[in-house]
Amino acid sequence: MKTKYIDLIEQTFDFPQEDFNLTNNQLNFHGIDLTELIATYGAPLKFTYLPKISENINRAKQWFQEAMVRHNYGGKYNYCYCTKSSHFKFILDEVLLNNVHIETSSAFDIDIVESLIKTGQITQDTYVLCNGFKRAQYLENIVRLINNGHKACIPILDNYDELELLTEAVNHPFDIGIRIASEEEPKFEFYTSRLGIGYKNIVPYYENFIQKNPKANLKMLHFFINTGIQDQSYYWNELMKCMKVYVALKKVCPTLDSLNIGGGFPIKNSLGFEYDYAYMADEIIGQIKSACEEAQVSVPNIFTEFGSFTVGESGGAIYQILHQKQQNDREKWNMINSSFITTLPDTWAINKRFIMLPINRWDDEYERVLLGGLTCDSDDYYNSEQHVNAIYLPRYNEEKPLYIGFFNTGAYQESIGGFGGLQHCLIPQPKHILIERDAKGNLKHSLFKEQQTAADFLALLGY
Repeated sequence: MKTKYIDLIEQTFDFPQEDFNLTNNQLNFHGIDLTELIATYGAPLKFTYLPKISENINRAKQWFQEAMVRHNYGGKYNYCYCTKSSHFKFILDEVLLNNVHIETSSAFDIDIVESLIKTGQITQDTYVLCNGFKRAQYLENIVRLINNGHKACIPILDNYDELELLTEAVNHPFDIGIRIASEEEPKFEFYTSRLGIGYKNIVPYYENFIQKNPKANLKMLHFFINTGIQDQSYYWNELMKCMKVYVALKKVCPTLDSLNIGGGFPIKNSLGFEYDYAYMADEIIGQIKSACEEAQVSVPNIFTEFGSFTVGESGGAIYQILHQKQQNDREKWNMINSSFITTLPDTWAINKRFIMLPINRWDDEYERVLLGGLTCDSDDYYNSEQHVNAIYLPRYNEEKPLYIGFFNTGAYQESIGGFGGLQHCLIPQPKHILIERDAKGNLKHSLFKEQQTAADFLALLGY
């Protein structure tokens, strides 16, 4: 009878996989010996494997470029990184090794851009696409960037007032984009995105205001679906509605030459994850070209703004199981030495599921458990996996410490969790480790940030 944890995984998935394998029944992630990492730094800990960022950027570039060659597509492809996914300098340092562009969301993003310009990591050829609802400080910073000579900065209008404010402050002609307010899926609580300008209003707005503006050149139409790029009728229907706007606008606006399809490529959230990225890129390029040919307009340059896809699969979190509590005849609670609410807030806020696997003891028998965090909040738990409504782990044994890992957690968790700030029940943020490879391909790791201390919290609280 096969009752070991390794048996469960091998019966359920194709295993080992490109990113996960075992050495002496210990889990490796992209060749990283996680047991050695724990021995060096302890647990809990978070880590970022930087080479995965460059790998995903170049995979996406290849998919879109191959699609353009296959369809004899006349436009260019531009990969943009969505900075709100993770603003850390070590992330931007890795991203910008790959000849990509930047998408911003708020005022302080521009300060980061200006810092990267000073170091030469962002050049005059680097597009800076400024999205989001723009308050005064954000507009002021965008204007400063443009007036200081960054011609590749494109503010994307989110409402009707932004154009007038930009025109008054910018000293010379500048490029702009318009964001389409896409219609949400039927299951949403509202029909139309709060972001952008409605489909039917865009061409009249251009003809009445932008066309007559002596400074503003409409360069880009921006389209984004909140649920991401999925091979389903909703996505393809919204893309075709976007293309109808694009071709109508292109016929009256000769400066329009770019279509920004936003982000939305998913990341791996289960060992059984399947998604044909190359097919999706090919279909997108093919449908855009067909719509333009039918309307007899030139095809646009394509921009994407991948955030989670860029950084998500680079991140991980490791915890130790501290104790097991048998609360009734069916529920066993394995208590981790940290908190899900504070370190993986999406598991609590939007019920997001990451890949969860034990680091050690794969040769032991398994049991069904629930995972509990250390805060006193009843929502601080993790109770299912993406592929099954249950969690299975090697059987608890207080004499044999068990470590578990959550993988592909690199997007949004630090910013939503308030990195370096106050945490629920004052559970400290764990230490953060950076992992990279040297010129010979050898792994090396370093400590980016120590675990928060009582002194850190007391200072924040004014004690």
